[in-house]
Amino acid sequence: MLKQLLLLPIMGPLNGVVWIAEQIQERTNTEFDAQENLHKQLLSLQLSFDIGEISEEDFEIQEEEILLKIQALEEEARLELEAQQEEARLELEAQQEETRLELEAQQEQVRWLITQAEPEEFEDQPQFTHITDTHKHLVKL
Repeated sequence: MLKQLLLLPIMGPLNGVVWIAEQIQERTNTEFDAQENLHKQLLSLQLSFDIGEISEEDFEIQEEEILLKIQALEEEARLELEAQQEEARLELEAQQEETRLELEAQQEQVRWLITQAEPEEFEDQPQFTHITDTHKHLVKL
């Protein structure tokens, strides 16, 4: 329980991103199926034309309709992906801001607890002093 609470600022945004990725994958699969069906219709249309079941004029009209549907699906998928990416980016930013605020609140609580603590509570704690060497680039605690 404590581990989950401590990892929440990190895992919360990650879980949100994973969920969004799963939603994108699901929609992509659905759109792929629709596109695959249109490609099958196009192939069937080509076969019908090749064996003489439909005229060249009918073939061209139906082919154009199918190609426009495929193009519309691709454009819709591209726009939807862009919208989902923007949504994911905004959600991640919101979660990061929430995490930052939670951490600031926790830090403020720790500061307050330290100011409220009795001085004798810290008497047994080791005292650290800073020692700087002669080159002033190494600091030892």
